[in-house]
Amino acid sequence: MSRRGWLLFAAMSLIWGVPYLMIKVAVEGVSVPVLVFVRTAVGAAVLLPLALRSGPLRELRRHWRPLAAFAALEIIVPWWLLSDAERHLTSSMTGLLIAASPIIAVVVARLTGDAERLDTLLRWAGLGVGLVGVAVLAAPELRGGDAWAITEVLLVAACYATAPLIAARRLRDVPALPMTAVCLTFAALVYTPPAILTWPDAVPGPRVLAALAGLALVCTALAFLVFFALIREVGPSRALVFTYVNPAVAVVAGVLVLAEPLSASILVAFALILGGSVLATARPPARSGGVRRRTGRLRNTIGS
Repeated sequence: MSRRGWLLFAAMSLIWGVPYLMIKVAVEGVSVPVLVFVRTAVGAAVLLPLALRSGPLRELRRHWRPLAAFAALEIIVPWWLLSDAERHLTSSMTGLLIAASPIIAVVVARLTGDAERLDTLLRWAGLGVGLVGVAVLAAPELRGGDAWAITEVLLVAACYATAPLIAARRLRDVPALPMTAVCLTFAALVYTPPAILTWPDAVPGPRVLAALAGLALVCTALAFLVFFALIREVGPSRALVFTYVNPAVAVVAGVLVLAEPLSASILVAFALILGGSVLATARPPARSGGVRRRTGRLRNTIGS
């Protein structure tokens, strides 16, 4: 990976490792629709002027179907589910469950005809180990009555695994900035009616407002710019590898800031999910007769 790739990787590891903490704080003071609306509306307000300065947006009309699908799978559906789940789950557990995204991405890519294949015993083993880790983490919560919250987070992981494939296959000719701005604007419009209906009667406290601002400006506006730059640099499958580090950031933030528990099961699940993800997404060794240049092909999946 290039130096630029590593810098983008480190930035995404941090930027999308802390949203779980901020969401946990924000849902204490506002409804889920208000949270998602503020996050998308402020993000769109920041990015739209920049996108308009780069050129007219009418060229995006011919891509409206994949744009709508991407917006639904990357923003509209998962951000609702994630925020709703964190009303019942700790931020650290949520971050760990999201770490299953690379495993799901490998399966989805394989089922939809991607060149990425589960063609070695090691990768199959990684898939199994990662799923065991998810089971270790989710089992106590399932017994405790939070089965729907666990399901919500796993659905979010599936959305996050699928959306980059749409971006790589159907939106590779669309510049990242206009695409992000349009998707956030669309999401904000979708959430406007439910946000109005559930708007708080009083101004939330400073802690909640700070969390909302961080989610909108850092974890949304800035994060998407870095995310698409990372996809262009290393490809969609490898771009999701930063989720290996996100759980560690989420756990540390939850323990230090919110005093969330750090149990043995969380540590075991983290090791299994992380190890399984690494194995499941590992590159197979080059075969005799030539080295397969998958990385080069992946780096060209999105152009701006």
